[in-house]
Amino acid sequence: MRLHVADHPLIAHKLSVLRSKDTDSPTFRRLAEELVTLLAYEATRDVRVEPKQIQTPVTEMTGVAISSPRPLVVPILRAGLGMLEGMTRLIPTAEVGFLGMVRDEQTLEATTYAERLPDDLSGRQIFVLDPMLATGGTLAVAIQFLLDRGARDVVAVCLLAAPEGVRLIEHKFDARANVTIVTAALDERLDENGYIVPGLGDAGDRLYGVV
Repeated sequence: MRLHVADHPLIAHKLSVLRSKDTDSPTFRRLAEELVTLLAYEATRDVRVEPKQIQTPVTEMTGVAISSPRPLVVPILRAGLGMLEGMTRLIPTAEVGFLGMVRDEQTLEATTYAERLPDDLSGRQIFVLDPMLATGGTLAVAIQFLLDRGARDVVAVCLLAAPEGVRLIEHKFDARANVTIVTAALDERLDENGYIVPGLGDAGDRLYGVV
């Protein structure tokens, strides 16, 4: 497993605004999309491309195009939906699948309640969107779900990560799978309720309100 913490002043600035308890939901949603687009730039550094002949206004040349099969973007419902637009803005030709997951607030264990994904993910580059890598339980279940369908190249894009979650992902996924975490910041720790500290609160509630 690889961990990449994006180091850029614009990312740090937008993340600071997201963290503020005074940032309202519309502003939070807009900034989350912008932040994800910046993270997507880092997450897609190794996206597969192939040569393509093109004609410029001056001459013919060999450029590149994203290879087939196209990348697959998988937001984890519901909070991951708030990251989808920012990701597909950078790679609009990507396909989109969905994983619905819920975490038991007592045990902190995650279960899958819905999915919309191809049965065979062999050879696909997959980008999982989950705002908060806290305990790591939800992301670990999601990655294992993808690996069970044949995926071997998974990049998780997270707004924030906690050391506990990173350690769990590192422990669970060894060299048999190419797993990368791209995040805007690695925070201090988890509190007794499993929230990231200093964090930004519950990303889903801040994106969509408490329902």
